[in-house]
Amino acid sequence: MKIKFNDKGVTLIELLVVLGITGMVVAGFYRIFIAQSKAYAVQDQVAEVQQNVRNAMEILVRDLSMAGCDDGNNLLTVNNPFPLVADNAVTVSYEYFNQTTLATEIQTVAYNLVMGTEGLELRRNGEPILVGVDQLIFTYGIDTDNDGYVNNWVNAGGVGTSMIISVRVQLTAEPNQGNPDDLRTVSPRRLDSIVSMRNQIIRSLKLQ
Repeated sequence: MKIKFNDKGVTLIELLVVLGITGMVVAGFYRIFIAQSKAYAVQDQVAEVQQNVRNAMEILVRDLSMAGCDDGNNLLTVNNPFPLVADNAVTVSYEYFNQTTLATEIQTVAYNLVMGTEGLELRRNGEPILVGVDQLIFTYGIDTDNDGYVNNWVNAGGVGTSMIISVRVQLTAEPNQGNPDDLRTVSPRRLDSIVSMRNQIIRSLKLQ
């Protein structure tokens, strides 16, 4: 029995059709790969900016919640009102135990916004703790009748001589400047926290 093979080969048209189909398949996979790469980059940017904002907020909230000093008369006090430069800057003082000197010392911490090389920076005593800040707003809960409760929420200019017992912090930041196409898909990340000034509340109740 003889086996007959088709030795005509492949025509140019057939080859072009195969190459065209192959090209379309490769192009489709390439587009999927690019889309997945951009999605990964965006998610990475989102996670990074959220973590950076959260870290900065934790540091800020810790300092605010500790505000207050013992003035020697068993009353917890703090500069009242806080040294307020604007609605995006604040200075607080508190006591802490220095493990090196084994003594109680007063720590003064100033937060403010400064224009840096990568945009606005939130700085703590001159050291940047968050870059790419879009917004930082402090709103102050004041106790006008010394009952330990907030009577009004005001901005820096409305504090006057009232006692501050709560602070609301609104902090918004954008991702680091990278691929502009990726940045357009990442909206700024915002955290909003209300901090009770427990030392001020103790003072308010003792003054009654």
